[in-house]
Amino acid sequence: MVNAANHQARAWKGWLREHSSRLYVYARQRSQSREDAEDIIQDALIRLWGYQEERDNVPPDLPLAYSVLRFVAMDHIKKQGRKKRKEDAVIFLHDQEDYWLDTNAEDGEEAVMLRQAVEKLGEKLREVVTLKIWGGLTFGQIAEAMTISPNTAASRYRYALEQLERKLETLKQERLG
Repeated sequence: MVNAANHQARAWKGWLREHSSRLYVYARQRSQSREDAEDIIQDALIRLWGYQEERDNVPPDLPLAYSVLRFVAMDHIKKQGRKKRKEDAVIFLHDQEDYWLDTNAEDGEEAVMLRQAVEKLGEKLREVVTLKIWGGLTFGQIAEAMTISPNTAASRYRYALEQLERKLETLKQERLG
């Protein structure tokens, strides 16, 4: 057993020595920084190791390695985009709290009211709104994450938007007298 493990370790080390620089160049081409490329390679190697368990943990074919690396890089890019959109949305909403710096105080008040209205939604509706707007997911992805049908996800989203619209309209009416 120990000899088999040593043999596998040597095989993987040799494979990495032979192919790591090419894999790195490919990952670097598909990423925005050296650190991202390294993260992509690490994630791809972890996936490859898992795939190879059923094949006695021998190093993978190079085309499989590139394929996995490509998909990991695409996932990484998608995650970065979603993260940026979410951070931008949060920054925008938090910036609106600084209404004394804003020439249009009503926009700040509406952002606060919207946040409070979202917090008051039922958990299922709030989760769909969060996943759709801040998570950037499609209704199919939301359905998968919540183990519901895409139609249910879409209807919850519409229902949540209707509730938010009614709540904001009521708050505006109260504010105007």
